[in-house]
Amino acid sequence: MPKGSRGGNTRLTRINDEIARVAAEVIRSEMTDPRIGTVVSVLHAQATNDLKFCKIAVSVLDGSEEETMAALKGAAGFVRKRIADILNLRNTPEITFVFDDSIAHAMRMHKLLDEVNRGNG
Repeated sequence: MPKGSRGGNTRLTRINDEIARVAAEVIRSEMTDPRIGTVVSVLHAQATNDLKFCKIAVSVLDGSEEETMAALKGAAGFVRKRIADILNLRNTPEITFVFDDSIAHAMRMHKLLDEVNRGNG
C-alpha cells in the first residue's frame, strides 16, 4: 500500500493520536472556562498530510453543546500552543473543534432498546 494512501501513513496516524491525547489532557486539566461542560470527550483528531490544519472531534454529554463548542472555538489558539509545547512538532496545525454526537446517539439508542426489552419482558 503506498505511503500516502488511506491507512498507510502510520506517522500521521501517530501524530493524530498524540494530538487527540494532548488536547483531551489540556481540556480536562488546564482550561478554566466555565462554559466548558463537565463531560467533554475528545474522540479523535484528523490532521491534513501537511500538518497545516487539524479537526478535533469532541463529544459533549451534559447538554451544554453550544456553550462548550463556543468556548473551545475561542480557546483553539491556546490548545494549539499547548500541543506545540508538549509534542514539539516542526509544524503545529491550526486547530478546529467539531462536534460529534455519536456517543450521545449511541446512549439514546441503548436507552430505547432497554425500554423495548422491558416492555417485552
